Amino acid sequence: MRMPEPDADVIARRGELIAGLRAIVPGEGVIVDEDELRAYECDGLTAYRQLPLIVVLPETTEQVSRVLAHCHAAGVKVVPRGAGTSLSGGALPLADAVTLGLGKFNRILDVDYANRCVVAQPGVTNLAITQAVSHQGFYYAPDPSSQIACTIGGNVAENAGGVHCLKYGLTTNNVLGVEMVLMDGTVVRFGGRHLEAGGYDFLGLANGSEGLLGVITEVTVRILQKPEAARALLIGFPSNEAAGDCVAAIIGAGVIPGGMEMMDKPAMAAAEEFVHAGYPLEAEALLIVEVDGPEAEVEHRIGVVEAIARQAGAVTVRVSNDEDERLRFWAGRKSAFPAVGRISPDYYCMDGTIPRRRLPEVLARMAEMSKRYGLRLANVFHAGDGNLHPLILYDANAPGELEKAEEFGAEILTLCVEVGGVLTGEHGVGVEKRDLMSTMFNDIDLKQQERLKCAFDPGGLLNPGKVFPTLHRCAELGRMHVSKGQLRFPDIPRF
Repeated sequence: MRMPEPDADVIARRGELIAGLRAIVPGEGVIVDEDELRAYECDGLTAYRQLPLIVVLPETTEQVSRVLAHCHAAGVKVVPRGAGTSLSGGALPLADAVTLGLGKFNRILDVDYANRCVVAQPGVTNLAITQAVSHQGFYYAPDPSSQIACTIGGNVAENAGGVHCLKYGLTTNNVLGVEMVLMDGTVVRFGGRHLEAGGYDFLGLANGSEGLLGVITEVTVRILQKPEAARALLIGFPSNEAAGDCVAAIIGAGVIPGGMEMMDKPAMAAAEEFVHAGYPLEAEALLIVEVDGPEAEVEHRIGVVEAIARQAGAVTVRVSNDEDERLRFWAGRKSAFPAVGRISPDYYCMDGTIPRRRLPEVLARMAEMSKRYGLRLANVFHAGDGNLHPLILYDANAPGELEKAEEFGAEILTLCVEVGGVLTGEHGVGVEKRDLMSTMFNDIDLKQQERLKCAFDPGGLLNPGKVFPTLHRCAELGRMHVSKGQLRFPDIPRF
């Protein structure tokens, strides 16, 4: 992996920068000790590590604005960071950059049941939002497996999904507004407490922007009423291909489950040993299908799904009898990633999305790759929307295995694009997929995306080295500009 060469001048000015940042964020809010910096040297993509130049932990939007303005004036790069659960290296530090941690932004600011929304600071965990409103019968729909730790600001930055995103959408479908601070310190607001905003879709740009456009300091999310009933089915199949065919058949029949997840035998066995959810270990593949809604509709849909599953060759079908059992079914799936850590010293978690109808073919080709690379593969993914999470098992202490795992992963992602899919579903591009962007986008596409980056951050100081395989100077691209939240397009045609 190639990252920009550190700016020796910035490193030489470290003492001056520390003094300036401490004037803005006093006390323990500026971290400079090497041992303390190590807590920030990587995110969830732990294969890549780099000590940041400085870590600063502001507590208010004003402090974020002043920190960014200070770094902007000094020509210093900034890497925003939430909980550090990103699996694509999106929060990987730079040796000549300030890491801006938002862990102290951890308060829910308002719960508005009348407008069915919650206003939260970016450091609030995903699960905490649901916990704050569950006593009133509400919840926040996107539920990544890391929801106990991942934060809502990071969810917006990566456009996170979760097991229920098939029916209820990704983060972008559930965020109503954000407050964001631009690199020069300007504070802007996109959206609000309403479903749609006029003009350019700045809120859409903020979702999935991976820290390249601004630093999110407040998020307004939509909350939903809990459905009257929800039941889950555990369905075992004799092969991955049969399970993949069942996924396509369920959607083709017009049934949109609340969630539909798949695990192959290695992942299922690891999860069962970890959680004891009652998974059918004799099966080669497992589908978890949840149906929710009015009680009568749920009962009908369960029958429809069970009939489709048996026609597709299911060897076992089990329906949850109560809420505890339903949650236990999901507990195994949500614990699958850490559970796989029990069967391999290391694993590389991939993230690509394919058309559902190509699922059996892609699973078969990944199995062939696994044999060719000599590395085991465990599959855990959002089957309903084709978002794959293959886990490549390897040993980082074995010479060459990490490099082999990376080559294997690149081939999987290239295959996703080849069959009509995309490089990422919810983990983002970061540094992991950056050098594969040209497999999905041509030079014109990439330059247009860079123009948007330049509109918000003309100096290229926010999270540089991520997403784009080649960075151009903004002057070379024909610049867009952001001023008080409005874009102006002086050098390219208006849309």
